[in-house]
Amino acid sequence: MNLVFCGTPAFAVPTFKAVLDAGHHIALAVTQPDRPVGRTAEMTAPPVKLAAIEAGVPVAQPEKIKTNAEFRAQLEAIAPDAILVVAYGRIIPKWMLDLPRHGNINLHGSLLPKYRGAAPIQWAVASGETVTGNTTMRIDEGLDTGDMLLQRELAVGPDQTSADVYPLLAEMGAGLMVETLAGLEAGTLQAQKQDDSLATHAPILTRDDARIDFSQSAATIYNRWRGFQPWPGAWTMMNGKKLTVHQLKPVEQASVEPGTMNVASGKLIVGCGQGTAIELIEVQLEGKKRMPAADFLRGYQLKTGDRLGQ
Repeated sequence: MNLVFCGTPAFAVPTFKAVLDAGHHIALAVTQPDRPVGRTAEMTAPPVKLAAIEAGVPVAQPEKIKTNAEFRAQLEAIAPDAILVVAYGRIIPKWMLDLPRHGNINLHGSLLPKYRGAAPIQWAVASGETVTGNTTMRIDEGLDTGDMLLQRELAVGPDQTSADVYPLLAEMGAGLMVETLAGLEAGTLQAQKQDDSLATHAPILTRDDARIDFSQSAATIYNRWRGFQPWPGAWTMMNGKKLTVHQLKPVEQASVEPGTMNVASGKLIVGCGQGTAIELIEVQLEGKKRMPAADFLRGYQLKTGDRLGQ
């Protein structure tokens, strides 16, 4: 097939490479503009741009696409059989949806209709799902509401974080997209409508999503920490300062009031909802370096009965 590939982060790179390896022609890689990154604000190219340059594929980085006449003319001149969209990070306008004969094919990191939205991998893990996966689908004008083409499942281990699951789904998704293109070429794929009544949403993450609510159970707090790796993580307040929690785990503990600390034998245990408790293993107080809880306890004179979250 003659294709246009739209994608930005590392998640999209395995699919980009697999499609080329399968013998398809990518006439243009479309990715977001270079952005300043880190404290030095150094302009950094998206991973898909780097992969395209390495493969000798032309790159376009439009700031806007909906009313971009030059970009539209560029795609119309290519006349792609399909436009592939993998974590591009832009709404695809109707003129792009209507352009290719096979439509715009999206690789989405969930088992649709569950976890429609910008952060499906993170929310699936944060919700304690034991199985997630990928879906290829035809994009329509809704938010991840288009007809599904293929799905594949992936088991999620009880201690895996979204950072662990992310590359597994990226590699699996690459094969699923190649399989989808083969099915489209052969005319053997039957698109399937989503059941909107089963839809759940996975909105873009915010810092507030990472704030620990100690009224929730320890398992819920742990799952949210797993899901929100590497960002936004998990944090609470201690005496008016932000306390980031880098490592934690549920523990067996006599019932303690939610948010109340139990300090014993160099361990920092906090009461949670439903009579559960969680151990904070590695923490970082605002303006300080991260450290094991035992070192933190020696430095800050905390005692049993002190509270977090305020």
